[in-house]
Amino acid sequence: MRDYNAELKNRIAFIQQCLKEAKATGIVYGNSGGKDSTLVGILCKLACDNTVGLIMPCRTMRNYNEDKSHAELVAEQFGIETKVVDILPAFNEIQKAAKNVTTPTDIALANMAPRLRMTMLYTVAASENRLVAGTGNRSEGYMGYFTKWGDMACDFNPIADLTVTEIYEFLRFLKAPPCILEKPPSAGLYEGQTDEGELGITYKTIDTYLLGGTVKDKELSIIEKYHKASQHKRTMPKVYGG
Repeated sequence: MRDYNAELKNRIAFIQQCLKEAKATGIVYGNSGGKDSTLVGILCKLACDNTVGLIMPCRTMRNYNEDKSHAELVAEQFGIETKVVDILPAFNEIQKAAKNVTTPTDIALANMAPRLRMTMLYTVAASENRLVAGTGNRSEGYMGYFTKWGDMACDFNPIADLTVTEIYEFLRFLKAPPCILEKPPSAGLYEGQTDEGELGITYKTIDTYLLGGTVKDKELSIIEKYHKASQHKRTMPKVYGG
């Protein structure tokens, strides 16, 4: 188990250095009411008082109810400024426009919301001299379980090296609300969606592998399949070199 007293100090210093180098005066992040955004929000608030979390519901009832409620609870407990932006109208307009030129697939539509949230975060950041804080963790990163140019787009990420298991450990250390620690991880992209249900493998198994433990051949096959298929998400675009 990590020394989370030291981790807290070092990550706060990292965030403050990012701000200093960019000559930015604040931070903005997406407050989804999930484990990752909770940890990022706490760290950013401790590093910079001028931190604002955007709650950006879209499409699912969970977004508008449970997730929004949990996001507001975290913000209240840790004194984080919060603003709510309903991105469903923008989603509907883009979906309507897309149908004029193609037939959007379910996966294409599911990935629209994270990209719209990224657009809103960068609009706020550019307008208020803020940096966008990323909320992706190591487990998601290895599996490619994120939207390209969506939720992984950021100016800095203070938790990218932490597995889901370590995220929960850190949150317990920080005394995050029980509701954040107990609910199944979900991107909330459609009704009833959970990360582990969609991936077909538990984060515990993924983290065991990432942290040097042994997993079954079938589980390893799933992990490596996702990792290889998503390699393009973890690299910059190929460019012609002449």
